[in-house]
Amino acid sequence: MSHAGAPVGGLLVLVDPVARRLDGESVRIAKDVLSAGAAAKICLPDSQEEFARALARRGHRQPVIVGDDRALVRAVGLLYRERALGEGALALVPVGPVGSLGLAGSLGVPLSAVSAARAVLDGAVRVCDLLVDDSDGVVLGALRIPPVRGIPRPAGPSVWNAYRSLVRTLVRPVAAGVGGGGGGAGGSGGHHRLRVEADGVLLADVDQPVEDVSVRTCDDGGPAEVVVRTSGGPAGSTVTARAKTVTVSGADFRYRADAAMTGPVRRRTWTLRPGAWTLTLPR
Repeated sequence: MSHAGAPVGGLLVLVDPVARRLDGESVRIAKDVLSAGAAAKICLPDSQEEFARALARRGHRQPVIVGDDRALVRAVGLLYRERALGEGALALVPVGPVGSLGLAGSLGVPLSAVSAARAVLDGAVRVCDLLVDDSDGVVLGALRIPPVRGIPRPAGPSVWNAYRSLVRTLVRPVAAGVGGGGGGAGGSGGHHRLRVEADGVLLADVDQPVEDVSVRTCDDGGPAEVVVRTSGGPAGSTVTARAKTVTVSGADFRYRADAAMTGPVRRRTWTLRPGAWTLTLPR
C-alpha cells in the first residue's frame, strides 16, 4: 500500500440508485463526511445508464461508489472496458443489506458508512488483481460454477410454463420419455459435464461428473486459485491448481461472478490481470 489522502482533483461521489432507495440515511452520512473532507461532486443517477454516463464524465476526480458489491463490480467493469482502470484508485462506501456486501468485506472495506467514508479521505491505496473473461466481463474476487441442484432457475410466468409443458406432453407423448430426462441445464444426473483447463493443463474432462468449479484471485499476488470438485469414484475428489488462465467448456453452464449469476454459456475463458486496479482502504 501507498498513502493516498484526499485526491487533488476532488471526488466524484456516485450514489447507486438501489442504495438510495434502500438506505437513504447511510447515503446522507456518506455524502456529509465526504463533502466535509474534500471537494466532492455528488451524482445521484436514476438508472445504470446514468451511472455509466456520470462515471465516464468524471474528469480528474476520484470515483467513490456509494452502494453494494454489484455497484462496485459495475464501476470496475465500465472502467476496464474504457481502458481507464490505471488512471487512479477507486473507493467504495458500502451501502446495502449485509448479504450484498460480502465482496466489500473480503476486500477490506469497512462496512460502516462513516468508517468507509473516512478511509476514502485519509486511507491508502491497495493494488488488486482482476479476472477478465473473453466477453470483457470482470471478476474482482471469485467466480463459481455451483452444483446443478444449487443453480436458481430464471424467474418466469409459471402459468405459461405449465401450459407449454402440458402442450408438449399432449403433442409429443412418445418423445417425452426419450433420453431419460437429464439432471438440468449443464448436467446429467445432477452433475456438470465440463472440461476444465488451467494454463493448458487438464483438470477435469466431460467424462467426469463435476460437482462445482471455483476460481479466485489471491492476496499473495500470485496466480489465481482454481478448485475443481468431481463426484467420480466412491468419495469423489478435489483438484486444485494455480493458474493465470482458466478455460471451462462443455454443456451449457451458469456461473456466479462475484455477486451476479451469468449464463448459460458453453465456453468461457478467464485471464488474470495482475495489479489491474487499485482500491482505497484504511491505512
